[in-house]
Amino acid sequence: MLRIDKVTKEFPQSSGGRKRVLEDISLKIEDNEFVCILGKSGCGKSTLLNLIAGLEAPTEGRILLNGKEVKGPGSERTVMFQEHALFPWLNVIQNIKFGMKINGVPKEEQEIRAEKYLKMMQLEQYKDYAIHQLSGGMRQRVALARAFTMDSDILLMDEPFSALDKQTSNHLRKELQDIWMQTHKTIFFITHSVEEAVYLGDKVVVMSGENGGIRNIVPINLERPRHVYDEEFIAYRHKILEEIQGGDY
Repeated sequence: MLRIDKVTKEFPQSSGGRKRVLEDISLKIEDNEFVCILGKSGCGKSTLLNLIAGLEAPTEGRILLNGKEVKGPGSERTVMFQEHALFPWLNVIQNIKFGMKINGVPKEEQEIRAEKYLKMMQLEQYKDYAIHQLSGGMRQRVALARAFTMDSDILLMDEPFSALDKQTSNHLRKELQDIWMQTHKTIFFITHSVEEAVYLGDKVVVMSGENGGIRNIVPINLERPRHVYDEEFIAYRHKILEEIQGGDY
């Protein structure tokens, strides 16, 4: 479904040289797969997402989505960033419909999709609320509903819960797991939390901080829904932590 083929990314520096952020990245993501990209700040996670989104171009290599090379942004890819990026002059349901409206989705279909994800995210009673009336966690739930209504081929998520408190983050990741179990949307999810990666991912891609490469890919063979206190879950968490502690990830 998505193929990253020997991708390298460099950025020019003010000194006149070039900084290599990603080096020789190859990765395949299948249809309906939930893939978590794990790594510390500065390892190139967000740069990789931007390349898939078409916001940046690779220095070397190529990215293919459904066999077609990514050359720029497209409606078949939806991006959800750490900040909710909601419009304060629109209410909840208007924000959820905004992307569909821009993409020319018929009004009747907009209504159907919006109501579907309002219900999934338990936002029905807040549909007419102004954004400023919502907590940070509620705003991110609105952003999550908006992202899913786009019905794109792949959803790109850049640490969407990292700015929230632990309790809210845990609640939202559970809701995301529940939605994924119903929709099986293909998701590329960036995180710096090992627990979050094991909780959500079908596989976890551990990025290296040394050279902007992939250190290891760990398949997560756990049934869903997942629970952080299960023995098998803890075993996977320890396995990945050992992988990270074995080198500068």
